[in-house]
Amino acid sequence: MEINKSMLCHQKIVSIDQVSFAYENKTVINNLQFDVSERDFVGVIGSNGAGKTTLLKMLVGLLKPTSGEIRLFDRPLSQFKDWERIGYVPQKNAFNPLFPATVREVVLSGMYTKKNVYRRLSKADQQKAEDAMLAMRIEDLADRRIGQLSGGQQQRAFLARAIVNNPELLILDEPTVGIDAETQIGFFRMIKHMHQHHHMTFIMVSHDMDMIQSYLGTEPQQLSGGIKFYVKHTHDPEDCRETNLTHSLGQIREMIGVQ
Repeated sequence: MEINKSMLCHQKIVSIDQVSFAYENKTVINNLQFDVSERDFVGVIGSNGAGKTTLLKMLVGLLKPTSGEIRLFDRPLSQFKDWERIGYVPQKNAFNPLFPATVREVVLSGMYTKKNVYRRLSKADQQKAEDAMLAMRIEDLADRRIGQLSGGQQQRAFLARAIVNNPELLILDEPTVGIDAETQIGFFRMIKHMHQHHHMTFIMVSHDMDMIQSYLGTEPQQLSGGIKFYVKHTHDPEDCRETNLTHSLGQIREMIGVQ
């Protein structure tokens, strides 16, 4: 049976149904109702303490909602196992600087999930890691310990880890904090390209209102407590063609001036 591509580009990736979360007696998120469709780009803006990071941690299973339900790819979060479909970059301050791994090892770790933690990486896997490091301009740091890098270099390493497996959903928690202005511009161009031309959906927390509004518009689609959700849809079926990360990485190198 032939698949209707226009229907594929409207599938729900994330469904948040009346979700609340409280730390002890303090409610941070209250009855949030929000859906993310395939190839949406969702920008999440809010003041400190509004619950932005808490929301992302619930989406990747690090926290459990106090009430309500979260579904990923139409499966309840408690039953979801296909974590290779999701890339996640936490806030920089969530990283232990004493973690004993090289940059290459950190990037390669993005190829593993609970289902395939013991598999041997192929030459193709190794090449994806090299491409991802090149795209983020850290190829010369591949053998350095991650804890020896500057904050911006560390964040680029974790961005490379998040994109190495060509995820369908990329969740980013203030990914450009601590990165120099030139790299910020190149990174944002990269994710805009990947959103516009690939089967990728983005949820990104950012403090940069100008960057969010320049791409997603000036009016939020939804307000919930202190959180604003800005959304841009890219569902044109004729755009649903390139799925290979190598294509994206070639574009990225051109965008940020890497030869």
